[in-house]
Amino acid sequence: MRVRTSDGLELEVAVTGAADAPVLLCVHGYPDDKTLWEGTAQRLADRFRVVRFDVRGAGGSDTPASRSGYLLDQLARDIAAVADAVSSAAPVHLLAHDWGSIQAWHAVTEPEFAGRFASFTSISGPCLDHVGHWMRETWRHKGIRGIRAGANQLLHSWYIGFFQLPVIPELAWRSGVAGRAIGWLERRNGEVPNPRTADAVHGLELYRANMRTRLRRPAERRTRVPVQVLAPDKDSYVTAPMQAAAARWAPDFTKRRVHGGHWLPRSEPGVVAEAVAEFTGARTAA
Repeated sequence: MRVRTSDGLELEVAVTGAADAPVLLCVHGYPDDKTLWEGTAQRLADRFRVVRFDVRGAGGSDTPASRSGYLLDQLARDIAAVADAVSSAAPVHLLAHDWGSIQAWHAVTEPEFAGRFASFTSISGPCLDHVGHWMRETWRHKGIRGIRAGANQLLHSWYIGFFQLPVIPELAWRSGVAGRAIGWLERRNGEVPNPRTADAVHGLELYRANMRTRLRRPAERRTRVPVQVLAPDKDSYVTAPMQAAAARWAPDFTKRRVHGGHWLPRSEPGVVAEAVAEFTGARTAA
């Protein structure tokens, strides 16, 4: 199916599982598409109606005409639009990875949309506003340990500055250099992504539209949605301390340290499926 967004684009959506089951809405990150979730969807289709969609600029979805089309406020509206299309009467469970998690955090911390979500499982993608607060507090108030944690995250986030450059990141993707670099970093974890060049190039606007504003002037974004964070122990880009910092903003917060790398949904879909089933099951039972 296709879902129209508030600014007139269309998103490609895939649905599996029983029509009367609770909805699990999966949001992929950069530079992926909805195929990231195939292994997880297969394992959860017997207990959820699993909904996967290509975010704007990726896969079979439309691409915005300008950078402003990638702002987080619009991305949160996209998630809400898909949730409304597939489950207008009941809240959905969210599962998101990387930039999908960044978008999902924005949605669950937006009062207008928070009631649409029954739970949120986040993998390797923090709220950018939370990151902005964490970085300030880490550097200013937490001594040597905090400085080390902040410096470690900066080392893991080296690519963010690179993606802000004009032209060069696009050339890196089109020449194959960027793909080979990611492959070299992730091959040891057995999870080499193979994105379409167009998707990788379009998605650079996610970084350019949002990073500077959110990190420089972070808002206080809170949620009462139950949140589970899966923090892979071999993540090359997002450190566990930064993800754990979200506990301040979400009273119902659970963090699980799991074995794996950044692309955990590709390499360990069973781990992801089990964690989602346990987390959502516990909330349903309660």
